[in-house]
Amino acid sequence: MRAAEPIGIDNTPDVPVITPEKPRDSKTPIALALGGGAARGWAHIGVLRALDEAGIEISMISGTSIGALVGGCYLGGKLDQLEDFARSLTKRGIFSLLDLRFRGNGLFGGMKLDRRLREHLEELAIEDLPKRFIAVCTEINTGHEIWLTRGSLITAMRASYALPGVFEPVECNGRTLVDGALVNPVPVAVCRSYEQPLVVAVNLHYDQFGRAAVIKHAAEAPAPGRSDTESARGQPSYSKRLGITGVMMESFNIIQDRISRARMAGDPPDIMLMPKIGHVGLAEFHRADEAIRLGYEETMARVGELERMQKLVF
Repeated sequence: MRAAEPIGIDNTPDVPVITPEKPRDSKTPIALALGGGAARGWAHIGVLRALDEAGIEISMISGTSIGALVGGCYLGGKLDQLEDFARSLTKRGIFSLLDLRFRGNGLFGGMKLDRRLREHLEELAIEDLPKRFIAVCTEINTGHEIWLTRGSLITAMRASYALPGVFEPVECNGRTLVDGALVNPVPVAVCRSYEQPLVVAVNLHYDQFGRAAVIKHAAEAPAPGRSDTESARGQPSYSKRLGITGVMMESFNIIQDRISRARMAGDPPDIMLMPKIGHVGLAEFHRADEAIRLGYEETMARVGELERMQKLVF
């Protein structure tokens, strides 16, 4: 008779349990939130060049306004063409790229850049891109923040940078869309909603410090013989020197800065890249060389920090 085996003892041979180890050289890719900023947005080109040069992988891009334009061209494989176009702009030549209209919902129907985009991206849909891409827009009738996540890439980019009063709104599936910077100038929240572990924002307005101050001031009437457009020193006021276009652009600049502060205070990025580009005017598209260089330099200066963060959140 065979002896009874002890109860509760497993006589099967031990099988070693292998726990997979994290690859030591693995790094978390970054989700990139490219903010609005009109002409300052050419700095995004420099940012992307630096990230590629440093070998930092991008998992997705959310873009607002010119951030959507640059981000969409990058993922569409057409950043070279966009950079060539940006660097070719001159102060005088910019107006030749605008189709002026005296009727409609915008001063311009859209930059003739649209034609160049269609030469390269006509058939490309957002779903065809190698990484996730979201363009942020504003629905003008309701004020809703609209995320364009599929469909025509060109339409999405155009809607995101359709600055009210300057470019005509874009009709898209029954919605009238304008510039996304009205509601979300630096779209960190978009990346967060897709559960991205490492979000890097590019804020083109950070160095507008002092513009959020509250100042108590006297409402004094101008002295007799002096117009409302003259200062106490007898010089033309700042608003007089700006002109209509300048006042519009500076007003939009303030709006973007205030909204950016509020939104990122509640939902900050893990790292914020801040090119020192505040001295470049919003309409100075001819300063692409300078803007691209400043974006590149800021990113290269932060590469070490980015790489350390990538390892920490793996």
